[in-house]
Amino acid sequence: MIEGKTGEYQLNTWYQYIGWVIAAGILGFALSMIFAGLLRLPRNLYLIPYVGIAGLFLCAYARWSGLSISELIRHNWIWGLIGAIILAVFTIKNVLSQPVSPRSAGLPLALDLLWSGIVYGLTDALLLTVLPVFATWQAFTLLNWTTSWLGKILVGVIVLLASVLVTAAYHLGYPEYRGKEMRGPVIGNTTMTLGYLLTNNPLAAVLSHIAMHIAAVLHGPASVTQLPPHY
Repeated sequence: MIEGKTGEYQLNTWYQYIGWVIAAGILGFALSMIFAGLLRLPRNLYLIPYVGIAGLFLCAYARWSGLSISELIRHNWIWGLIGAIILAVFTIKNVLSQPVSPRSAGLPLALDLLWSGIVYGLTDALLLTVLPVFATWQAFTLLNWTTSWLGKILVGVIVLLASVLVTAAYHLGYPEYRGKEMRGPVIGNTTMTLGYLLTNNPLAAVLSHIAMHIAAVLHGPASVTQLPPHY
């Protein structure tokens, strides 16, 4: 669910939640800029600092906010799965529309599916969608903006913008996205964020993001834009 546990998150202030969203954008930009833009690490090596540092950041947020991950997943989980399936159809179709490139086989392929597919997709979804959505919604809940349907719609728009900003900042660190190429990841991730909001369950965004990465690994890791970095 988007709402957290009342007795815990009310100990924090709204601007602290917004601070986490800003920090997510700065961290995403720094990681992609340093390890891809400057050091130009191959993808499998790049993912080591990206997954490691982003994972620590996400764990720190979960601990700070008192987030119950099990409650987050269980709430409206059926709708979350339905949303994930619908979104996955569109994200996979987009991947398959791009040029094919060689992929590994056997055990290396299995490792690529785990590392670049599942782990990379999960980290992206959590950093670019789940954290911005949850933290921004909590901030405006503390300001009592979500007590009416009109307020919830307004906050939903703000939540989408927060996710867009974090997504854009993260992709801006990659040299390959500094131009019109930025539109693809922004539109794609906004769609998955909207799926999270409509289903009120993060599985819609997380599972569709993972499905997209898995499809990219199978279709063409050297040519599909959803698997940066490319050099």
